Amino acid sequence: MNTSDVLGKDMFSEGVYRERRNGLRRRMQRGLVLLLGNQESPINYCDNLYPFRQDSSFLYYLGISHPGIAALIDLEASQDVLYGKELSMEETVWIGLQPSLEEMGARAGVQKVAEIAALPTALERARRSGRPIHFLPPYRTAGMLKLHQLLCIPLPDVKKQASRALIEAVVAQRSLKSAGEVQQIETALATTRRMHIKAMQLTQPGLYELDIVSAMTSAAYSCSGARMAYEPVFTMRGDILHNHFQGNRMRTGDLVLNDAGAESPLHYAGDITRVIPVGGRFSEPQKAVYNLVLSTQARAIAAVKPGERFRDVHLAACLYLARGLKDLGLMKGDVEAAVRQGAHALFFPHGLGHMLGLDVHDMESLGEDVVGYGPDMERSTQFGLHNLRLARTLAPGFVLTVEPGVYFIPQLIDRWRREGRFKNFINWPEVEKYKGFGGIRIEDDVLVTGDGCRILGETIPKDAAEVEALAGSSTAV
Repeated sequence: MNTSDVLGKDMFSEGVYRERRNGLRRRMQRGLVLLLGNQESPINYCDNLYPFRQDSSFLYYLGISHPGIAALIDLEASQDVLYGKELSMEETVWIGLQPSLEEMGARAGVQKVAEIAALPTALERARRSGRPIHFLPPYRTAGMLKLHQLLCIPLPDVKKQASRALIEAVVAQRSLKSAGEVQQIETALATTRRMHIKAMQLTQPGLYELDIVSAMTSAAYSCSGARMAYEPVFTMRGDILHNHFQGNRMRTGDLVLNDAGAESPLHYAGDITRVIPVGGRFSEPQKAVYNLVLSTQARAIAAVKPGERFRDVHLAACLYLARGLKDLGLMKGDVEAAVRQGAHALFFPHGLGHMLGLDVHDMESLGEDVVGYGPDMERSTQFGLHNLRLARTLAPGFVLTVEPGVYFIPQLIDRWRREGRFKNFINWPEVEKYKGFGGIRIEDDVLVTGDGCRILGETIPKDAAEVEALAGSSTAV
C-alpha cells in the first residue's frame, strides 16, 4: 500500500476541506487563522508514546492525522499553507515511509507547503504588518507553549487571547453536520453497537468488569482498527457518573452500567449507554426504575426538533422523571415545584445531553458555554441544572446525545438528608432503601432533521426484555 492509499482511507475529498476553510473566510474576512496540529506525547520517555490523536478542529479543516504539522489560513488572500517536516532517512527506518508534505497538502486541497521552521517568520511578518492572527484556545500544555513561543504572548495570557471570532465561527460550522459527517457517526455507531451487544452477551456472574471492557476493546479493534472514542465506563457502581475503575467482580443481581463508544476511521465518535442485569434478570425495583428512565428517554427524543430549546427538553424530561419517581414512592408533593427548586437532581444530577461529532463532547475545548448556550442564554447555578452542557435552540444538522438517568448516590443522599433538604419533596425513608442500587442511564445519539429528529445507527437493544434475553447469553470471553 502506498502513502496516498493511506491518506485516502482516512480523509474526506479535498473539496470538503477547501469549502470548510472558505466558510471561515466568509465568516471572518480579515487576518490569518493559525491552526496547530497536535504533537506526539511520550508516556515515560520520548520513544514510548501515547496513541496519537489529532486536534479535532485541525481534522475538520484539513483532515490530516499526522503529528507536528500546522496550517495558516489567509482570510484575505484565499491562500492556505501547510507547515510540516519531511522525515529524514533515519526516521523512516523506524516508522517507515510517510506521506510527503505535498501529498498531505494535495489531499487537503492545500497547494502551498513549507517547512515548519518557516512558520515563525510568516507569523512575525504578519504581526509587523498589523494583521490579526486568530487561534483557538489550547487544551494541552504543549500547544500553549507553542503559541507562547510563536506569538510572543505571556504564557498566562495565551488562553485569554484566543480569538473569540474564530471560536464562534468554528462552532457555527462544526455544529451543523453534513451528510458525510453523519455517515461517519453512523459508522462509529455500527462498531459501538457491536461492542455493546458483545458486552451484554458476556456479562455474567463471576467475571470482572475489566473482562468485558477487554472484549469490547477487541470488538472495536477488529472493525478495521477502530479505537474507543473515550475511556469506557463499565461499572457496577453506576451511581459514580464517570467511574473508570474496572476491578469489581460481578455478582448475580448487580446492575452494570456500560457507557462506551467507538471512533470512525475519520475520528467521529459514537456515545451509547446501556444497563445490563448481571444474571440475566432485572429485579422488580430495578425494572421499575429502568422502565421509567427508558420512557423518559423516549419522550425526550420525541421532543427534539428544530426551534426547540434543549433546556426546555431537559426540564420536561426532569418533570416526567419526577412524576415517575413520585409514583414509585421516592418523591412526593408538588412535582413541578420540586423540579423548579431542583429536588429531582438528587436522582438526576446531570444534563440530558451534549453535542456529538469529532469530539464525544463536541467542541468542548472551545468553551462549553459558547457551544451549548450561545449569546442569549445563561447557565444556571442550580445543582444539577448547571451541569446541562447543551441548552441552546436546536437546528437541523445538530447531532446530540439524549441520556436521562436515575442514580442513588449514597454520599449525596446522606448529606441532603442530614441537612434537612427537600423534606416536602423527597421521601427519605424510602430512598434509604435504595442505597447500593447503583444507577441507570440510557443514551442514544440523535440527528436533528428538518421537521424532527432520528436516532442514528442501527438499534442497540434497550427494551428490558431484549436486554434480559441477551445478558449472559454467551460464555466465550
